[in-house]
Amino acid sequence: MAVPPSYSDLGKAAKDIFSKGYGFGLVKLDLKTKSQSGVEFNTAGSSNIDTGKASGNLETKYKMKELGLTISQKWNTDNTLTTEVTVEDQLAQGMKVGLDTSFVPNTGKKSGKMKTGYKRDYVNLGCDVDFEGPIIHAAAVLGYDGWLAGYQMAFDTAKSKLAQNNFALGYKTGDFQLHTNVNDGTEFGGSIYQKVNDELETAVTLAWTAGSNNTRFGIAAKYKLDKESSLSAKVNNASLIGVGYTQSLRPGVKVTLSALIDGKNFNAGGHKVGMGFELEA
Repeated sequence: MAVPPSYSDLGKAAKDIFSKGYGFGLVKLDLKTKSQSGVEFNTAGSSNIDTGKASGNLETKYKMKELGLTISQKWNTDNTLTTEVTVEDQLAQGMKVGLDTSFVPNTGKKSGKMKTGYKRDYVNLGCDVDFEGPIIHAAAVLGYDGWLAGYQMAFDTAKSKLAQNNFALGYKTGDFQLHTNVNDGTEFGGSIYQKVNDELETAVTLAWTAGSNNTRFGIAAKYKLDKESSLSAKVNNASLIGVGYTQSLRPGVKVTLSALIDGKNFNAGGHKVGMGFELEA
């Protein structure tokens, strides 16, 4: 078996069906460019249709492949500057070490996190130390013959107690993924992803909280109309219906239109629409 996914990527295929291709209540613009020297620039901006509030961020990333070094800097309209430096496959094959820092000039607030990861066949490990606390985050995923088992924890050293205690179990093949998880012994969830054919992908999610009789579930699908366009749709037990349409106008130019309809209050209004543009050069 190849390297298993990280804990945060377990069930990612189903999550993508529910999240990608939508942008309710927002007008978004994403621009990706790359200079001749290899520096990548990612610019993103969005405006909330209801409030009119605009936000954005600018990210620059530079990779030195011969040294396994990646330097990334991001600035956003909340005036927060973050810097991440990572080194991969240098200390040992499959090992990744990084330092992530953030700084808010207005308040002088600073924070930092040391990140480490190690991945090989059958195993994917990660351990982060958040200096604010400090809090230790650790995760491990084991994979064998399509089966995946994972554990994630967070330990607050200041209070000497577990702040997070999560388990996950799943099964993955080329066109089918099953994922179940238990978070802190109170939140239970699961998802099923299936690639029916080259055009159609479907996903189902379930969630239940201990002490509550309310079970949350949703169904989603993505259908490729042709090479240039796709249609996405989802619905949950709260009668919220989401639809999205993505069209590639030309290479590097993509537009997304989406709408969220409240099925329980169809005549009352309150529905949301969204539009997104993605430009890449």
